[in-house]
Amino acid sequence: MSTKTEHYDVIRKPVITEKATMASENGAVVFEVANDANKPMIKEAVESLFGVKVKAVNTVVTKGKVKRFRGIMGQRKTIKKAYVTLEEGNTIDVTTGL
Repeated sequence: MSTKTEHYDVIRKPVITEKATMASENGAVVFEVANDANKPMIKEAVESLFGVKVKAVNTVVTKGKVKRFRGIMGQRKTIKKAYVTLEEGNTIDVTTGL
């Protein structure tokens, strides 16, 4: 398996929410990443896929909520988000896609 494929396995998709848009004004981009990905893996994947320099990576794990649907209990997925802060002068346009 090539390293390019592994990088795509680490970074699942960009997160486009109001909070993520506010973070992008400060030079940060938010991605949904694999639950077993660590900060060095995320940094390497972003730098190789987008050709930018990463300053810092902060991660947040959102536990899946227990929800009821038609009387049946279910659970949402647990997701991990990475707030990737870029070096000065580097940008990623997440609206164009990978």
